[in-house]
Amino acid sequence: MSTNTSHTGGCHCGAVRYRVELDLTKPVIQCNCSICARTGTLLAFVPESSFTLEKGEQNLTDYQFNKQVIHHLFCKTCGIRSFARGSGPNGPMVAINTRCLDDVDAATLNIQNVDGKSR
Repeated sequence: MSTNTSHTGGCHCGAVRYRVELDLTKPVIQCNCSICARTGTLLAFVPESSFTLEKGEQNLTDYQFNKQVIHHLFCKTCGIRSFARGSGPNGPMVAINTRCLDDVDAATLNIQNVDGKSR
């Protein structure tokens, strides 16, 4: 049973803001791939329909690497990566950096380590 709740989040300077419905009782991903390890993201994946970018589309810069299937978006003013866009097994998805949610303490999340470095 899903316990989706609504959260707001965004970048450090406030230029990028969003609302997302997600279930934070499920584990969030801590990946050791080259980009996640360096940026310290804790990711929760949601269908695109659960995500609303409220402001800042024009302030986002896209970075892609490796297979170039994930759009690693960051604020061009403050550099924070609050979410990414890509395709998952069930269609378009958004990867939420749970550290960028306004009302969430990352220390309280159930963290699942993923070995992205070996993929």
